[in-house]
Amino acid sequence: MTLNQLTIEEAHQGLKKRKFSTQELTKACLDQIKKIDDKIHAFNTVCKEEALNQAKIIDKKISEGREIGILTGIPLAIKDNICTQGIRTTCSSKMLENFIPPYDATVIKKLKEAGVILLGKTNMDEFAMGSSTENSYFGPTRNPHDLERVTGGSSGGSAAAVAAHMCIAALGSDTGGSIRQPASFCGVVGMKPTYGMVSRFGLVAMASSLDQIGPITKTVEDAEILLEIISGKNELDSTCSGPIFISTKDVKEIKIGVPKEYFIKGMDSEVEKVIKEGIKKLEKIGAEIIEISLPHTEYALAAYYLIMFSEVSANLAKYDGVRYGFSVLQSQVSNIKSSSDIYFKTRAEGFGNEVKRRIMLGTYALSAGYYDQYYLRAQKVRSLIKKDFDQVFEKVDVLVAPVSPTPAFKIGEKIDDPIKMYLSDVFTTPVNLAGLPAISVPCSTKGLPIGLQIIGKQFEDEIVLRMAKSFSSSPQ
Repeated sequence: MTLNQLTIEEAHQGLKKRKFSTQELTKACLDQIKKIDDKIHAFNTVCKEEALNQAKIIDKKISEGREIGILTGIPLAIKDNICTQGIRTTCSSKMLENFIPPYDATVIKKLKEAGVILLGKTNMDEFAMGSSTENSYFGPTRNPHDLERVTGGSSGGSAAAVAAHMCIAALGSDTGGSIRQPASFCGVVGMKPTYGMVSRFGLVAMASSLDQIGPITKTVEDAEILLEIISGKNELDSTCSGPIFISTKDVKEIKIGVPKEYFIKGMDSEVEKVIKEGIKKLEKIGAEIIEISLPHTEYALAAYYLIMFSEVSANLAKYDGVRYGFSVLQSQVSNIKSSSDIYFKTRAEGFGNEVKRRIMLGTYALSAGYYDQYYLRAQKVRSLIKKDFDQVFEKVDVLVAPVSPTPAFKIGEKIDDPIKMYLSDVFTTPVNLAGLPAISVPCSTKGLPIGLQIIGKQFEDEIVLRMAKSFSSSPQ
């Protein structure tokens, strides 16, 4: 095993016992990026010099005999919608192609305090809008398991970087499944924490009531390590709240609900087979399996997209060609006669097709005469979906379901059919609407990767992680 293939825990122990240096560990990851990223395109920006300089500083501390934390000297990749001071943060867009933030996101500040090495920023769907990482202004990311297939989205670059051992772990963001689906498609672990567990300060907003930063890792233990560091209250984010609830239940006492609505017509037969085998595996561990119903699930996808489109139209209004980011004044576009021309032409040229589609639909849903009919009704459905989960969690401790109805699909297969692409999120969006924690863990060792989704109650992320660890560590 080469150094770049290590987990966080393995790398930490190696650094602590001085089996290798931080510079050697960092160089192993950078060498892997140089070797294969021209084929995969997981990274938009690689911070080679900065990473090696930071590694040198940490090695000096270790040589002086200082104690190091669990993340000290660990090379991580960061999704390109999380602000990093002095390092380009593009959201994989033309609009922010050359944007360099003057501050760090809260999660980046915490990681730096923990001694992490930042390798670079990873590719994503433009402004996190997509389920395949094909909507990037810089081109698609390819799945390390099959270069003709997508990585999932929008955190596809982070998932590919972890799967291809270009980093030890990574951060992504999840608005409707954007951590879990890429993790499933790439055969790694992806955790969407409870909404409010991790500060969103410095995350470029897509849909503020749905967005959540989380870890993408090689093991569940590594996801737990990262989550512990990046979570917690933050005075700069009023939506960021309390600590994880710690359960004293043994795994064999935990009741697992299986929602019948998550096994739908048209679902890939291999996915259904693998997930059902995973459920049997959990039963063998000792957990009690109970079939449950979430009756409003069929409306979740429509409600999610209406709410998300509406919040997108509001959040992206600030890109006006005046304050920061791309401006039509920088291009050769003529016939600019007013400030309105600057605004409209900047947005027409600066945004990609999927972003424009979502802005237009969201603006329509919020417009006079349609607000009650669309946006308000979607919010009412959101309340019913949350109520479904609350009622079910009175009977069970966690839920188990597929992450996606299919494995990774071919590049280009769904890009021209938005509705078909949106259906990729059918099993993940309800979790974001209800603000729940959920994790994707690899469930299949044959063929294309398939992830098992474990969903928990709000702020009971610890139980979700514990079940995921039990599942991952038990024999096949």
